[in-house]
Amino acid sequence: MHNTAARKAQLLSRRAELLVRLEDVEEGLEGQGTSDWEDLAAEREDDEVFEHLGQSAAVELSRIDAALGRIAAGEYGYCVKCGALISEERLDLLPYTPFCRACAP
Repeated sequence: MHNTAARKAQLLSRRAELLVRLEDVEEGLEGQGTSDWEDLAAEREDDEVFEHLGQSAAVELSRIDAALGRIAAGEYGYCVKCGALISEERLDLLPYTPFCRACAP
């Protein structure tokens, strides 16, 4: 059986980190604005990096929220596909994973 209290704390901590990252991304996207063409090109590249960081943080947040929902429902640590217990080693690497190793896409 898994220590869901410790996993919940880990997920909540990571969630808080991601929320800060999203704020930083938003500030980075809003904080630019120049009229020089070279600077505009560099800013556009930065925008793409910020957008990618924001998208990856949003995806991870969604997965964390789903894992927190499984904790609340008493279903955390069990594969949503086959019902098998997910190994501690797998949860150490991906604490939000809904799949055991055999069912992982």
